[in-house]
Parts: sequence; structure tokens; C-alpha cells
Amino acid sequence: MGSVSETEGGGKMKRRWCSCSKEDFLPEESFQSWANYRKALGETGLRLKDRITARSVDKFEITEIKARSGNEMKKSLSWWDLIWFGIGAVIGSGIFVLTGQEARDEAGPAVILSYVVSGVSAMLSVFCYTEFAIEIPVAGGSFAYLRVELGDFVAFVTAGNIILEYVIGGAAVARSWTSYFATLLNHHPNDFRIHATGLAADYSRLDPIAVVVITVICIAAVMSTKASSRFNYVASIVHLLIILFIIIAGLIQADTENLTADFAPYGARGIFAAASVLFFAYIGFDAVSTMAEETKNPAKDIPLGLVGSMVIVTLCYCLMAVTLCLMVPYNHIDPDAPFSVAFSAIGMDWAKYIVAFGALKGMTTVLLVSAVGQARYLTHIARTHMVPPWLAQVHGSTGTPINATVVMLVATAVIAFFTSLGILANLLSISTLFIFMLVAVALVVRRYYVAGETTEANRKKLVASIAAILAASLALALLWATGVELWVWYVVALVVWLAATGYLWWAVPQARTPEKWGVPLVPWLPSASIAINIFLLGSIDGPSYVRFSIWTLLLLVYYFFFGLHASYDTAKSSAAATGVGV
Repeated sequence: MGSVSETEGGGKMKRRWCSCSKEDFLPEESFQSWANYRKALGETGLRLKDRITARSVDKFEITEIKARSGNEMKKSLSWWDLIWFGIGAVIGSGIFVLTGQEARDEAGPAVILSYVVSGVSAMLSVFCYTEFAIEIPVAGGSFAYLRVELGDFVAFVTAGNIILEYVIGGAAVARSWTSYFATLLNHHPNDFRIHATGLAADYSRLDPIAVVVITVICIAAVMSTKASSRFNYVASIVHLLIILFIIIAGLIQADTENLTADFAPYGARGIFAAASVLFFAYIGFDAVSTMAEETKNPAKDIPLGLVGSMVIVTLCYCLMAVTLCLMVPYNHIDPDAPFSVAFSAIGMDWAKYIVAFGALKGMTTVLLVSAVGQARYLTHIARTHMVPPWLAQVHGSTGTPINATVVMLVATAVIAFFTSLGILANLLSISTLFIFMLVAVALVVRRYYVAGETTEANRKKLVASIAAILAASLALALLWATGVELWVWYVVALVVWLAATGYLWWAVPQARTPEKWGVPLVPWLPSASIAINIFLLGSIDGPSYVRFSIWTLLLLVYYFFFGLHASYDTAKSSAAATGVGV
């Protein structure tokens, strides 16, 4: 494959086809010799200080950074495409697999409320993403948004978690694909997996089918974004028809006793624990925001596409959860293929084939949209040289980022081959909630702070308000996570959150008004998004945080030895050429 590299001036791009040299991966000054690299390592502290405080600007992300891919992505998507991409991206293994797991083990029939809680959190995040996607319509999604508002270093940490989110999410969906494929052929899910007894239990069920599915998706994703959209559109329509069948057929056989006899057997703690995991079922809409660069009219198409698809998805999820809990008692729900087994249990054995087929359709579109979105994230990250610029290439003929697509899906296939769904879902939820919380913080900063215009007094008020909002939200999460029962502490934390948000609304004037579309009820809506995302983080198990910490440590090791120096050199080179460097 060809690659692109930046000229010494930092702006123009030069294409070298069929090249895979050191210049494609480490073209920066710090890596031209061992002496340069030792000098760069010696300046790590100074460079880190520079990168922590460096903030990009909208125009720079939209023009200079985007130009580093050499070719333009094709603007071929409308709001109609985005709605179906949103539906295709979200409705997949979450509803078809995790519903059963969480209903049986965590929430009981109250899993319906868990879907409402996670749906509200997702919808708040959708609003925040929408404003950013319209104002900064580039492929970088939340990475680009955070570079502009919270700086280079925060954006990098987020970028690493975005990559983790997509790799793990794709792997989880691919393994679920195997489970429902087995059901379609009257087999147990593990019948099609290879049991490697020498490996730990959570990593011993090897899944070659998942690898094959990811490979096929990779080929489709690199061919054409518009063709992927057409396939997703047709598949998603079929998928919604099957969901409609599941709801109608299931409700015909409903037994209200299953729903009301023991609605919340695990109490409120179980409802929120399930909600933190079921948030996995809503992720994917952020992939739609990465397609802003390929959207014909971002100001019109992105709000309709993102908000419209999320409303449809939330309604479908709640109705399907109600249907499942009415069909069978919660403790009889199968955690691997809940809807298929539920139809068998009520004497509609033939219906499980329709369910399995629908699940496969949904998971296929989730994988496809995820492949499209994750490659665009990685492309924009590579444009900043935080990862090798070889990954930033956009193919001249297809208008797609081939290198980034292949690399991401190879990593996804490796994870999918080894790792169980339970581990993947919890770890994924941490990364996603963390990213969504930061995007909400960034939106508050965007509205209330503009460099050179916001007074020092208002800047201090803004920082204090955000710190208090974060502290109150964290206190609520820790109180819940540690099992504190005394309600007065929760009230205190909630009052602090209300006071901090109210003070920001009353005492600090907004410094920026969105030009085309803005989030309503600022700062209340993004502040609520911060609070609910952090609160849900408090419901995730400890081992998942250990894995998350290990991943974050690996990210920082890479950053201090490579990413920091590459992005520093690139910013300085760009500043010398254009007068703007980030």
C-alpha cells in the first residue's frame, strides 16, 4: 500500500506508493538518529509541559490536519444515511446477548429500567457529540474535539481509549456473531469454538469464525463508504422488521406474572450495575460522528442522523427488554442466546431461527459501521503524528483509509479469537463512559472559554465549577460503589452538583455561541452527562478497572517514548511553516 508523509514545511503531503520505510512510520526529527532521540528523551519534561497546555483550533483541525491524509474523503452521506448508520452501529450483540446476561444475573425484569438509565446517558452524550460534529466536521470524532478544548495530552489518553473501545467492541460483537450462528444451526455457541485447555478459562474458547467474519467486514469497509452505507441501509431495514416480529410475537405469548412477580430481585444496586454494562448496547453512535467529514451538509444531516437514530434505538431496546421479561421468568433466561431460547420455551421453536438470523444481521451491520468509524478515528490520530503517519493515508480511488482499517481490524480479530464476552463488555463500558464524560467536560469548556476573550476571573470560576461538578459526581459514584446506605451523603453530593452547575449557569457568561446548532440547556445538560457517566463508572467491577489501568499505563509508556516526541516535532514544524502549530 502507498503511504504519505509530511514535508519539512509541515503542510503539503507527498505520496509514495508501495512504500513502507522508516519515513512512513517515524519521519520526525527526533527519530532521525540516536543522538536526536537521546536529546528528545532528555527534553521529555519540557515537551510534556508544552503538549499538556497545547490546544488546537477548529480551523486548524478542519484544514491543515485534514490535509495530511493527501486525499479527501468523499462527501457522499446524507442524514438518511446517518440515521441508518446509527441504527446499524448500535443495535447488535448488546440487546441480543447482554439483555439475557444482565436480566438473569443482575437486574431481573428491572433490566427494562437499566436500559432506560443507560439510554438517558447515551442520549445526553449524543447531544454533546452532535454540536461538536457540526462545528468540527472531521474524521477524528472525540479525539479532535478534545484536542481543541482540553489539549493534546488529554486527547491522546482519550485516543488510546477510543482505540480500545473499538477493538474490544468489535471483538465482543464478533464473538456474539458466532453464538447466534451456532443457534441458527441448532448448536451450542461453544460447539463452534476450539477449547484450548492450557489457557485461562476466560481466554480458552478460541473463535475462528469471529476472525473470518471480521476479515470479510474489513474487505467491505475499505472498498467504499457509500457502498457500505447502502448495504447497511438494506440490512438495517430487514433488522428492524425482525425486531418488530420479535416484539409482536413475544407479546402475544406474554405472561404478566413473569414481569410483576419479582420485578427487581437485586434492588436498585442491580439495576445500576446492569445499566453500566448495558451501556455497551448503546455505543456505536460515536462512529457516526466520525463520518462528519464525509457528510454533505453537516449542520442539517448530523443532528437528524444522530438524534433520530438514538431515539429509534432506545425505543426498540426498551420494547425488546419488556418482551423478553414477559415471555419467560428472569431466572430462566439463557445468557448466550436469550431471545432464541425464550421462543423455544414458549413453544415457538421455529421462531428462534428468525431471531438468530436477525441477530446476525444486526451484528454484521454493527461490525461494518464500527470498522468504518474506528478507521477514521485512527486516521485523524495519525494526522497529528501521535501514531505513525502511515496510518493517515486515504486511498485516492476508494476515498477510504485503507491502512488504518486493516490495522484496527487485525487487532480486533486477535482479541476476538481469544477473549470471552463478559470480560470484553465490562472493560468496554469503562472506556466508553470515560470518553463520553470527557466530551461533556469539553463542551462546557467550549461554551464558556475562548482564549484571549474570557477574563481571568471568569476562567477561574469556570475551572472551580467544573472541579466541583466532577468532585460531586465522583463522590456519588464512590458512595454507591462502596455500598454506603446512609442517604444523607447522597443528598449532600447531589446538592453540591446542583450548586456547582447553577453557579456556572448564573455567574459565568458563555463565551461562544454555536454558529449552526447547539446543545440546549447548557450547562445543565452536559453537567448531567458528566454526573451520570461517572456514576455508572462506579457500578463496574474491580477487575475491569485493573485491566483498564494496565492499558492506560501502556498508553503512557508509548506516549513518553514515541507519541510525545513525534507530535511535538510535527507541531513545531507546522508552526514554522504556517504560524499555527498544535
